[in-house]
Amino acid sequence: MTLLLVAACALVDPDGRVLIAQRPEGKSMAGMWEFPGGKVEPGETPEATVIRELKEELGIDVTNACLAPLTFASHAYDGFHLLMPLYVCRRWNGIVGPREGQAVKWVRPVRLRDYPMPPADMPLISHLIDML
Repeated sequence: MTLLLVAACALVDPDGRVLIAQRPEGKSMAGMWEFPGGKVEPGETPEATVIRELKEELGIDVTNACLAPLTFASHAYDGFHLLMPLYVCRRWNGIVGPREGQAVKWVRPVRLRDYPMPPADMPLISHLIDML
């Protein structure tokens, strides 16, 4: 089975809300909500992936020092196994805005389960609730 390494980030605003993004039409699991991030490219660290993806997806600049590892997801999908470290970020430069046509929402951690998420993302919610 193929191992797919994906890195994600929980952006946390000053009110303690977490940003989630809706997967756009045409992508697998379209319409589901997830934490921003993406596939780790060859030669890239998970932190570099998060920094790159946040710039591409949301137009914000994040530094390595602002990323704190929180937990990870390990989930078997049909045809591949996903391993996804989740980082928390409370400081960035720029205004968060969708750059790839996706919807985004700031959500209180206790409300995250109100949004349909991919199976790998669901276990991450309890860690965010405990932390925030």
